[in-house]
Amino acid sequence: MNAPLIEIKDLRKAFKGQEVLRGVNLTIPEGVITTVIGKSGEGKSVLLKHIIGLLRPDSGEILFQGKGLTRLKRAERRTLKRSFSYMFQNMALFDSMTVADNISLPLRENTGMSEKDIGGRVAGTIEQLELGRVAGKYPSQLSGGMQKRVALARALITEPKIVLFDEPTTGLDPIRKNAVLQLIADSRQAFGFTAVLVSHDIPDVFSISGKVAMLDAGRIVFEGTPEEAAAARGDALARFINGEEDEDIEDVENAA
Repeated sequence: MNAPLIEIKDLRKAFKGQEVLRGVNLTIPEGVITTVIGKSGEGKSVLLKHIIGLLRPDSGEILFQGKGLTRLKRAERRTLKRSFSYMFQNMALFDSMTVADNISLPLRENTGMSEKDIGGRVAGTIEQLELGRVAGKYPSQLSGGMQKRVALARALITEPKIVLFDEPTTGLDPIRKNAVLQLIADSRQAFGFTAVLVSHDIPDVFSISGKVAMLDAGRIVFEGTPEEAAAARGDALARFINGEEDEDIEDVENAA
């Protein structure tokens, strides 16, 4: 396994007194896809938002190459933030803008690049992700799978070191779902970024993952390879992969 790029140590977060993250410990190796799985409402998206800095932990810390994010100077935080990109679950594309303009938006908003340089980089990304035939169209004119491709292009346009994917295949049929997963894997190899991916699409997502972690009851209960995850027996991970109810739910139903 590659050396850790990000280390999460005893991360805790509560909302209105309800604890969501209850001491999360997780290492994210450099140069691979780390997939975080778990039931709905377990805080996977909350975890992603802490990694990118959209939320601050109540306690605990996140280290990037050994440096605590909360201890960085302002200039260091700005530099670090530019190395991240986030692909939202709902894609957050702007219907009033063409595909090309959607893709170029992060460069126009967050860099001092000239229009000529922006145009060159956008053209290159569009070519790599095979979006040339839809570059002048609007998101509402595209299929769900093609919209995902555009959202990925926008996430990659800043040449990030780390890309966070929040349920990237939500709402897609099995064929388009697998196509998007393969696109993420191919893009990671081509662009060289480190990825953290939240997904319910198991075991499909295992095929592109270098590491799997399971978040359950606010804690990481498993870290390992996809092969180790698939071989799990008799615990929360195995029940989740097999689509089985938790034992505590079954006990409540039996008691009723």
